[in-house]
Amino acid sequence: MNDTMKAVQLHEFGGPEVLRYEDAPRAIAQPGEVLVRVHAASLNPPDLLLRDGYRALPPDWRPDARFPLTLGTDVSGEVVALGNGASRFSVGDKVYAMVRFPEDLMTGSGAYAEYIRIHETELALKPDGIDHVQAAGAPMSLLTVWQFLIDLGHDRPNPFQSFRHEPVPLQGKTVLVNGAGGGVGHLAVQVAQWKGARVIAVASGKHESLLRELGAEEFIDYKKTPAEDVAKDVDLVIDAVGGANMERFLSVIRPGGALFLVNPMGFSGHKEAADLGITVSSTQVRSNGIQLAEAGRLLDDGTVRVLIDSTFALAQASDAHHRASRGSIQGKIVLIV
Repeated sequence: MNDTMKAVQLHEFGGPEVLRYEDAPRAIAQPGEVLVRVHAASLNPPDLLLRDGYRALPPDWRPDARFPLTLGTDVSGEVVALGNGASRFSVGDKVYAMVRFPEDLMTGSGAYAEYIRIHETELALKPDGIDHVQAAGAPMSLLTVWQFLIDLGHDRPNPFQSFRHEPVPLQGKTVLVNGAGGGVGHLAVQVAQWKGARVIAVASGKHESLLRELGAEEFIDYKKTPAEDVAKDVDLVIDAVGGANMERFLSVIRPGGALFLVNPMGFSGHKEAADLGITVSSTQVRSNGIQLAEAGRLLDDGTVRVLIDSTFALAQASDAHHRASRGSIQGKIVLIV
């Protein structure tokens, strides 16, 4: 193997046009890591925020970047080399992972490239029942759903709140998923339904037939009817959208219910929620190979499907980011390496 690889790098922050497909030093596995030849990598919201220099965040939260940097956390590929002490995987294994997240939140984990180094604790064998494109689309979105709804999987401090996030029992409960057509949302619909919940999906009308097929019992087209005008006595709302006025969902949740916020920035209804007896909780998704292996069984047997919105060649990463910025995404956008 030569010592360079193709990668999509940033030399400055800005719009999709700042992404440059070029030669870069080839990744080398460090102790405890494996080197993976990337077959596919997916886009996630943190990629877009980092490319833009986290301009949406307060100035003191923004990254102190050292350019060039390579975006991307989610990959599927093949193990080609082992670092010292790495023993969980073998050369030739097909694997997938969310890489070094949130540790590399501000610097990029390097997934938009031909090779990536990954600590073996973050890796799982790729489910045989899906291809590399679907596998690359899964990790961050699936781990987000798993850690919110099934098992947090760690005891690290929560950057969003003083208490540990605790999933709630879903069997026989009513769960409303806001943003049900997106990367996290379409998986939340399926995992909640698998756990025995009755699911209400909130998305734009174009997603309705697919979301019903994925297990949503009810569908609300938010472009026609605000969810808070029609839903009531919901046990759990999982909001995968964020942004303005997340407080509106408090009115649809029964006392003793919960509101889980995937992106809690800007939520201001904590006092109102406490008065209503509603738990509001969030958590930061973290890389976890063991959970990815566990959740991967659902991908393997078709219980959970990863929807692919569109695919682009690695060299067309800027086009993929343009697609992401247009919104109304159904599932995931994936780069094929």
